[in-house]
Amino acid sequence: MTPTSAGYVDVGELELYLERYGHGDPLVLLHGALGTIESCFARLLPLLARHFEVLAVELQGHGHTRDVSRPLTYQAMACDIAALLDRMGITRTHCVGYSMGGAVALQLALENSGLVDHLVVAGGASFNTSGLYPDVLAGLNALDPHQLDGTQWHEAYRRVAPDPDAWPALVAKVNELDRTDLSWSEQQLAALPTPTLLVIGDADIVRPEHTVEMFRLLGGGVPGDLVGNPPSQLAVLPGTSHTGVLERVDWLASMIVSFIG
Repeated sequence: MTPTSAGYVDVGELELYLERYGHGDPLVLLHGALGTIESCFARLLPLLARHFEVLAVELQGHGHTRDVSRPLTYQAMACDIAALLDRMGITRTHCVGYSMGGAVALQLALENSGLVDHLVVAGGASFNTSGLYPDVLAGLNALDPHQLDGTQWHEAYRRVAPDPDAWPALVAKVNELDRTDLSWSEQQLAALPTPTLLVIGDADIVRPEHTVEMFRLLGGGVPGDLVGNPPSQLAVLPGTSHTGVLERVDWLASMIVSFIG
């Protein structure tokens, strides 16, 4: 699908790469760690662009966006998105993020009251590292920066990155982020007014009971026939791994459109 426009937006510390698709209410779309717009959303984008103006962003060091001399943190990346929206004059938007992008979107909603109208966190939805399976945490602690060389994520990066040789440095930064920077309090989640859709696979990287706990903190887990349906929603996709969430484009698109609509 061809974007209606594409290019860079200066957000202060760096220039974010942005592609715009479709028409309608704005929807910010944020990829996962080591991903690009293409590698994460090539199939989902056309479905969402039928209903929204999709603003697909490549975050710090990812895809077309050059890295800068700061660590990857959810707070810094959320600030980048807030600055992008300010530059574009957008005061209200929906936000959909996959994996790392979902965490950035959650941080954006927590720090900018009223900016995010509806929030979708798809894949690995969690609020601290205790939600990850022990095997996943062990893999993060033992990761070799060259372990992912030659993967589909590496090849997608090489196709568009301004400096393809920066891949090992990006892998190392993402690994540091994954091991240290995921922590929101129960009080923060309970105070979030933004309607939120949590989506995980039943074979995702997080324990389902952790995401259910997150759902309860966001106001879910009530008998809807008695008290009304809560504004937040939870979806567990059957037969679906963490990366497999990206393959469930028909499910994702229908859920996102229904939730926001």
